[in-house]
Amino acid sequence: MAEDDTTPAPFTAADYAARMAAATMAAADAGLAGLLIAPGPDLVHLTGYRPVDTERLTVLVLAAGQQPTLVVPALEAPDAAAAAGGEALTLREWTDGKNPYEVTAPLLDARGRFGVSDNTWALHLLGLRRELPGTDHVALTEALPLLRAVKDARELERLAAAGAAADAAYGEILGVRFVGRRETEVAADLAALLRAHGHSQVDFTVVGSGPNGANPHHEAGDRVIERGDTIVLDFGGLKHGYGSDISRTVHVGGEPTAEEQRVHDLVREAQQAAFEAVRPGATCQDVDRVARAVITEGGYGDRFIHRTGHGIGVTTHEPPYLVEGEEQPLLPGMCFSIEPGIYLPGRFGVRIEDIVTVTGEGTGRRLNHAPRELARVD
Repeated sequence: MAEDDTTPAPFTAADYAARMAAATMAAADAGLAGLLIAPGPDLVHLTGYRPVDTERLTVLVLAAGQQPTLVVPALEAPDAAAAAGGEALTLREWTDGKNPYEVTAPLLDARGRFGVSDNTWALHLLGLRRELPGTDHVALTEALPLLRAVKDARELERLAAAGAAADAAYGEILGVRFVGRRETEVAADLAALLRAHGHSQVDFTVVGSGPNGANPHHEAGDRVIERGDTIVLDFGGLKHGYGSDISRTVHVGGEPTAEEQRVHDLVREAQQAAFEAVRPGATCQDVDRVARAVITEGGYGDRFIHRTGHGIGVTTHEPPYLVEGEEQPLLPGMCFSIEPGIYLPGRFGVRIEDIVTVTGEGTGRRLNHAPRELARVD
């Protein structure tokens, strides 16, 4: 797929109002008195507001029967009002020297149970509990795991653009020099390529060469890449506010060993089988089981040491998670990675990863189209 540099139309205040209304309804359906949304991905998704997260309390209160209200430090109120979803919010300001939890308390049911965004500071949650000791709280991922999981057409457009940009970065990295360079140098090249292809944020650039490839989350280090290395490349970030995440495995110089090729072929087979298992109604664990069965039958089941995938959206890791025990059915619009891997300690690793979305036509659709064979680099 050719990369499309067209900037998508921005989300409007009406879009954010609809998201907040849906979240409020979902909270009520889950038996919650409301939601408390701190700065972070949930707040960005619901309001378009991305403040600096500090010791000053900022919290969005969503509850049935009242307007969405953002409690915000007075000095940050102009920025909040100017956010894309600002017109859909009521602002309640507080000033330094005042107790922000006293300002927030009247918005809350004093005996209610609230869903709280996962990244809420303990400082703020404990402050609210002191003010309203009769309240109870539950993590948002536990209470409403699908809050951001199902994407609409405009979100899918952004995810596809991010995926195409990552594909383009991979195509270009195959042309750089690997032999004799440190992992950190190749990682810097990957970060520069992501930015060149429109990413505003680079979240990670894994370059796991040789034995380092057996560590799935290896951080690029000073190891000098050698001829004959197998290298896991895993990189991504945000473009137009939505995530990319792709993994490919390459071989440096000449032909891989028979085992390196066999392991790569097995991972590629597992990734394809898992992709073909994606359909509405299949569960998250169904997809994980399909990938794991292929690798287990190939004799490397104990070397596939992580889940098959994770959701992606305004962050690069979010629900749903493709893992044993997760019985959540797949729904049209869900987006997630499929990334089986095999890791042989002290020797090498292989991982292949694409972002996939569930379609209403009963299948999955890849948002990454970069070649999945074991590429040769110099």
